[in-house]
Amino acid sequence: MQELHDAPLAPLTTFRLGGPATRLITAVTDAEVIAAVREADDTGTPLLLIGGGSNLVIGDKGFDGTALRIATKGFALDGTELELAAGEVWTDAVARTVEAGLAGIECLAGIPGSAGATPIQNVGAYGQEVSSTITEVVAYDRKTHETVTLANAECDFSYRHSRFKADPDRFVVLRVRFALEDAQGMSAPLKYPETARTLGVEAGERVPAAIARETVLKLRAGKGMVLDPEDHDSWSAGSFFTNPILTDEEFAAFHARVVDRLGPDVTPPGFPSGEGHVKTSAAWLIDKAGFTKGYGEGRARISTKHTLALTNRGGATTEDLLDLAREVVAGVREAFGITLVNEPVTVGVSL
Repeated sequence: MQELHDAPLAPLTTFRLGGPATRLITAVTDAEVIAAVREADDTGTPLLLIGGGSNLVIGDKGFDGTALRIATKGFALDGTELELAAGEVWTDAVARTVEAGLAGIECLAGIPGSAGATPIQNVGAYGQEVSSTITEVVAYDRKTHETVTLANAECDFSYRHSRFKADPDRFVVLRVRFALEDAQGMSAPLKYPETARTLGVEAGERVPAAIARETVLKLRAGKGMVLDPEDHDSWSAGSFFTNPILTDEEFAAFHARVVDRLGPDVTPPGFPSGEGHVKTSAAWLIDKAGFTKGYGEGRARISTKHTLALTNRGGATTEDLLDLAREVVAGVREAFGITLVNEPVTVGVSL
C-alpha cells in the first residue's frame, strides 16, 4: 500500500483539475482498501474514494483528508459469470468479455473509469445499463463494519442512480458480479437507434459483439468521449449533466416554452421514462439555449464535438469549469424552465 503526502490529485482525474490531498493512499487489495477506510473512519479523517477519476470535479484547494485510490485487480470469468475487482479498468474488461464471445456490456465500451464505479452511477450508454447484467455487488459497509454482498434488487438501480449514490458515505464497492449472455459471439439486441442506424440494421437485431463494440467506440470517439491525451475534447467527465426526467405536466409546460422560443414546428425530444414521466435530452437543451459546440472563450469550454461535455482546454482551473457549468445551467433554466443536474461528483465545490 503506497502512501504520499500533499499529493496532487489532478493527474488522477480525466479533467486534470483539482488541488492536492493531505494524504493519498493507493490500495491494491480488498484488505488494503478496508484497512484504509477503517483507519479514516476510526480517526474521523475525511475520506475521498478515487477509482478511474472520470467522474470527479475536485476543488482547486484540493482535499483536506485521506484520498484513497482503489487500484485492485481481478478479472474472473466462469462461463457467463463475470467478477471484476473494483479497480479494474472498465473499458479493458468490456473488451475481454467481447473477446470471450459474451454479450451484455459490449455497448458500454470506451467508458472511462473503473469497474467499481459502474454500479454507483448505474453506468449506461448506447442502449445498455450495467443494472441489466449486474447480479451482485460486494462492498464494505462502513456502518456495520462488515463486508456485505448486495443482490441486484438491493442496489435500488434507476437512471444514473443507485443505493450507493444515494448514501455515498456508507458503502465502498470492492467487487462487481455480472451475468452475461453466450450468444455465440453476437451482441445483445441493439436498443439504441443511432447504433442500429450506423450498422444498417433495425433496432432489436443482433450483430457480432465485436462489431457492436467497435461501432460504439467510433461513435464515442467522434464525440470526444474516448480518452485521448492529445484530444482536449476528452479532458472531461464525459456527459456533465444528466438527462432531465419530467412529469407529463412538466413536459407539457416545457413543450410550450419550446414553441414560444423556437416556433411551432420544433418538437423537443421526449422518451417514456416510467408511468407519468418523460425523459428529455440535456444536450438538446444546452444547444437550443445557445451553448453550441466549442462555446466559451476561456480555458474551460464546451467540447467541439458534443455539447454535453465540458472540457479543460489546458491550464484551466476547477473554478473556470464551474463558471462555465453555472452559465450553462442558468441559460437553460432561463430558456426552458429546466434546471440541469451535474453528473460528476463534486469535491469541496458545488454548482
